[in-house]
Amino acid sequence: MKTDSAFQRLHLSIRGTVQGVGFRPFVYRLATELGLTGWVVNDSQGVEIEVEGRPAALAEFRSRLHSELPPRATILSEEARLLDPVGFQSFEIRESQRQGPPTALVLPDIATCPDCLREVFNPADRRYLYAFTNCTNCGPRYSIIRRLPYDRPNTTMAGFAMCPECRREYEDPTDRRFHAQPIACPQCGPQLELLDASGKLLAQRHDALLAAAHAIREGRIVALKGLGGFQLLVDARNDDAVRRLRARKRREEKPFALMVPTLSDAAAIAVVGELEAQILTSPASPILLLPRRDWVAQSATASPSLQLRSEDADSPGVDAVPWRIAPSVAPHNPELGIMLPYTPLHHLLMRELAFPVVATSGNLTDEPICIAVEEALERLRDVADFFLTHDRPIERYVDDSVVRVIAGREVVLRRARGYAPLPIPSPFSSGRTVFATGAHLKNTVALVHGGHIFVSQHIGDLETEPAQRAHREAIRALTQLYDSKPEVIACDLHPDYASTRSAREIAQGKTLIPVQHHRAHVWACLAENELLHESVLGVAWDGTGLGDDGQIWGSEFFLVDPPETRRIAHFRPIPIPGGDAAMREPRRVAFGVLWEIAAEEWSALFPSDAPLVSPEEARVWGRMIAQRINSPLTCGAGRLFDAVAALLGLRAVAAYEGQAAMIVEWAARRCPTREAYPLAWRIQNSGGDITEKIEGALPAGGASEQLIQFDWETMIRAILADVGAGEEPAVCAAKFHNTLVRIIVEIAGWARRDRVALSGGCFQNRLLVESAMEALQANGFRVYIHQRIPPNDGGIALGQAVAACLQASER
Repeated sequence: MKTDSAFQRLHLSIRGTVQGVGFRPFVYRLATELGLTGWVVNDSQGVEIEVEGRPAALAEFRSRLHSELPPRATILSEEARLLDPVGFQSFEIRESQRQGPPTALVLPDIATCPDCLREVFNPADRRYLYAFTNCTNCGPRYSIIRRLPYDRPNTTMAGFAMCPECRREYEDPTDRRFHAQPIACPQCGPQLELLDASGKLLAQRHDALLAAAHAIREGRIVALKGLGGFQLLVDARNDDAVRRLRARKRREEKPFALMVPTLSDAAAIAVVGELEAQILTSPASPILLLPRRDWVAQSATASPSLQLRSEDADSPGVDAVPWRIAPSVAPHNPELGIMLPYTPLHHLLMRELAFPVVATSGNLTDEPICIAVEEALERLRDVADFFLTHDRPIERYVDDSVVRVIAGREVVLRRARGYAPLPIPSPFSSGRTVFATGAHLKNTVALVHGGHIFVSQHIGDLETEPAQRAHREAIRALTQLYDSKPEVIACDLHPDYASTRSAREIAQGKTLIPVQHHRAHVWACLAENELLHESVLGVAWDGTGLGDDGQIWGSEFFLVDPPETRRIAHFRPIPIPGGDAAMREPRRVAFGVLWEIAAEEWSALFPSDAPLVSPEEARVWGRMIAQRINSPLTCGAGRLFDAVAALLGLRAVAAYEGQAAMIVEWAARRCPTREAYPLAWRIQNSGGDITEKIEGALPAGGASEQLIQFDWETMIRAILADVGAGEEPAVCAAKFHNTLVRIIVEIAGWARRDRVALSGGCFQNRLLVESAMEALQANGFRVYIHQRIPPNDGGIALGQAVAACLQASER
């Protein structure tokens, strides 16, 4: 075929978030507008484009390809080649291809876009009141994809044959539903059903939604099959109904999340600033932790971080709220976890109700959420009164994400819907595929593949057999999605974790690399902040994690000179009578602290009329510690929070993990003092012996081969003196936080590193993070925290994967 000699053919290989976001119709429209011919196609790695035309038009095409991207699209890499023209006659969108190993990025599930929402509530539209409306800019993605490339036959929508109208939209490159794989309408798509607890059909289609709304108004519990699994819904104003849900779900005090109808409703009950509003209304649409207005209003001595900001001054105040949130939603908690409706189904239900509902995971405590109707009827039959279901299959469960704002940044605490499985770029050139099985609590798994590190959605605590099955299924699903055969398996150092057992099972004939828990925390933070080739002081604070020496760590300072990490400091260990039982009993940790200081004379230190433990418990626990019977030593910073909570009379027995530490933070936020308790240190030699004790500042000279221990005894004695003098717990809690900040600053100066990375569950504490960042920055340090990957154990899989890549590259 004869071609114009002035023409050129440009071939582009695009990698990034370019499938399921309207990228190909965007390319089609741009090419035809510029008079270019050629084609665009999805493949297993991304998108391939060939365009033919004059050089100026090709240059403009390439420039606008980046500057006018669809809202959810990203281009991570682009390979370009100029070729001889072949004389294309038009521009077309070709059928997807499956060639080579899958590396294309899978999008998270995306909240309903404004265009679809308008259609849902437009009586003249054919999708009026349809609960499964979507387009290329919104809708399910990760929860429905079975394999790459992302095409309808490879999703759970494959069983729904398109009607002529949907087919026309799907095949029209100018339509926003062009190749929208979950495309559906009331004629051909999924439908709603309402079932009773026995599975009997009660209503269908929109009548099912109306009946479910009526049941919620009546105080009943409804299990709703949502985007990535079932949710349990109940009227958030009805305390009796919320208490009933707590009893049935076996969830004693842990806060429930709320779904509110509109952003203004969120602002009526919580402090919502500009950034918070952006997060709530974003395509991710997570649960956002927000200060509740009634608590702020009652806190006359609230710290500046809790005062209403100027941009919130005109927001609806507590007196304008037309309803009150039931006390049982978040007992004694100054924050509420709030989200907005994020699917058409949620929008329709919340428009009908016009009041907040509890929207919590559809499971029993410590179990994964249900995704199939039969499964939900079996596992939730004693929890839910009714089941609002549909017939679109869910391929993998994806829980709601949880976010909070720290230091003016969005920090993800639970990474799932809206965020997973978008990857972290891999800086490793090695072609070896690595899989990491994550931690025992807040489990995620991770895959290093094709230049990316893919971190799964939140799986949860691996305490039960159903949770462990979900963990194994997540391993299978992630490796299958990317058709990956890992060569290196990374896991936690603890041999008895369920995630470690999984690693051993899949590592047959492969390289198995155990990674110390707190090093994994630090590597995760460095990977997210692209610091894997920098010298950094890594700080990893949490409750517990097995250390290199077989002891329980949790207050770690590492000098990081990749690939090496050297432990240079930690807290003085505390004996914990009862071991794991202390996770729910802060008083055990407090007793261990007092016994470590004074042994049998411990009670003389405790100046409270309220007994910390009974005489019999004291005798038994003291004997356990003295004889080292089920009384492990731990230096976890989280356990020190527990001890302080009990000593201040704030919480002796916790209802859920981390509760005592959060109560100490909430108390501290009420007091703006800058005072701190005195510091003391112990120098430990390589043999573990204490060679020197230091009061006040550390000596100059920088980190040596010796270990520094923060000796909390001086601080604890000062706290007890304050308590004995009648000081308010809030003041003591604030001084405790300030002391922790000074420890970090002191060791950072001693370590002589200008970069400091903060990771671990303790750095979910907003007051601690913001205070530490302020103090470190004032002393000339650059501070790095987590944002898209959780600082808690949800980030461990990423850190394990990074550590394994570093070790594997040296072998």
